[in-house]
Amino acid sequence: MFLDTARVIYKNDKTWVCPLDNDINAVFDPKQNPYFKHGEAERWVLVDDNNRLIGRIAAFFDTNLCYTYDQPTGGVGYFECIDDKNGAALLFDTAREWLRGKGMEAMDGPINFGETDKYWGLLVNGFTHPSFDVPYNHPYYQSLFETYGFQVYYKMEGFHIDVKKPEDPRFKKIAEWILSKPGYEYKHFTWKNQDEFLKDFALVFNEAWASFKKDHFEPLEADYIKATLKKAKPIIEEEFIWIAYFEGKPIGIYLMFPDLNQILMHLDGKLNLIGLLKFLYYKRTNAMTRAKGLLMGVIPKFQNHGIESGFVYNLRKVFNSKPHYTEMEMSWVADFNPKMRRIFCSVGGVPVKDYITCRYLFDRSKEFKRYPIPETRL
Repeated sequence: MFLDTARVIYKNDKTWVCPLDNDINAVFDPKQNPYFKHGEAERWVLVDDNNRLIGRIAAFFDTNLCYTYDQPTGGVGYFECIDDKNGAALLFDTAREWLRGKGMEAMDGPINFGETDKYWGLLVNGFTHPSFDVPYNHPYYQSLFETYGFQVYYKMEGFHIDVKKPEDPRFKKIAEWILSKPGYEYKHFTWKNQDEFLKDFALVFNEAWASFKKDHFEPLEADYIKATLKKAKPIIEEEFIWIAYFEGKPIGIYLMFPDLNQILMHLDGKLNLIGLLKFLYYKRTNAMTRAKGLLMGVIPKFQNHGIESGFVYNLRKVFNSKPHYTEMEMSWVADFNPKMRRIFCSVGGVPVKDYITCRYLFDRSKEFKRYPIPETRL
């Protein structure tokens, strides 16, 4: 019923892409989701008087993170609902009371019970094709959240690059400069050398993100990355995953996949025999013309050195050899990370989608504090 609720809500929406049932089930399976080692999750569905599905919600908390805020904070996600404020309030109330019973005093949403690169945020502008694991929802959802009392905790943007357009001369100059400097080297992923590559990948990720997210950071293990890549092996392009090195030391990473949603839009969430045959057909016919950037990071010592331009420069060369790709999406960057936003713009990214992550304080008399935005120099 939980899975079918989304199919009901988006029945007449041709833009929505149904995620794979197995992927959603995995989020709530303690055997598959490592976040259950330090957290809990629960799900509910809402039906009307005629027992028709009209809404759903999940609530969860992660003990590694929830106590790092001013008040213990859990999360809600996988929210779907008809355009009915009373129904939405009932779902939010149910999640809130469950979280309160677990000692939480606030809830963020809509978010994921897992990594922030999946099912995170509420789409509020740019209701076009959603890429894989990126949020898509009806426009009226924003009103449902705001009416209940959720407030914007931070904003996010999604960027697109038309890879058929020529590079900006300034970007090209910076990229060629960094690539010509002695000691710098860029290598793309290969299955043959995956163990060494993923160890370096994890080293960069943990150093780069620990310096940025601080109290809200969880280290990434090479085995987790390896499992993720193994699961995505049928669609992975080796030349879409890169590490930058300086004098042999890994200093920057870029991870990008072909946009699986361009195939999933034909499967209705089912990867049975028929679904598998469809998958193979659409993959063979190059249905995936869009690539989705999942993450890009550089260790602090080498930030502001143009390393990111080198990644995109190399990727443009890759796209030249794979002409069926026409677009690259870079999702998402939050407003508390203006440095990364400037980087996305500098490499040709154009903001085309807006998302919000919201917070609701259970004690309505408490002062709401937005996620802090660092001061920027002009």
